[in-house]
Amino acid sequence: MSKKLLKDNEWKEIDGRTCKIISFDPLASKINGKVEALDKSMPYASITFECEKESNTIEGYITNKTDFINLWSAFKERTISEQEEVIFAWTTNNYKNGIFKFFSLFLPKLIVMICPKESFKLMTNQNFKPELHGEARYLAQKPIIELKPPIMN
Repeated sequence: MSKKLLKDNEWKEIDGRTCKIISFDPLASKINGKVEALDKSMPYASITFECEKESNTIEGYITNKTDFINLWSAFKERTISEQEEVIFAWTTNNYKNGIFKFFSLFLPKLIVMICPKESFKLMTNQNFKPELHGEARYLAQKPIIELKPPIMN
């Protein structure tokens, strides 16, 4: 693992890229609908992931409560089957109102998608399953569920 991402200026390096989560390691919990953190100065979770245009895995720390809730919902409440994978994009460019970008330091940035297995390869490598193209390729990688903050498009 070569990179660790904590602050927004570190995460910006992957802004808008497609990434696949390898592991979700919560440092907090969601109990009765509320996030319970052991220490308010600690991140809510860490994720290990691979990202397009990166050769090594990356570890990212989740410091936004809404981003944590969406990841918790995917991994702990819904759970991920062996035929699925979790893909995400970190971005500050998808807010419904452009003014939000100026306050993005405090806002959620993850769009989390539960997709069929191999979706990440289909999205990031045109040479993977080249027989799939057009609508067939889209349907093979189409998210089953998309978890995104209400302030995002």
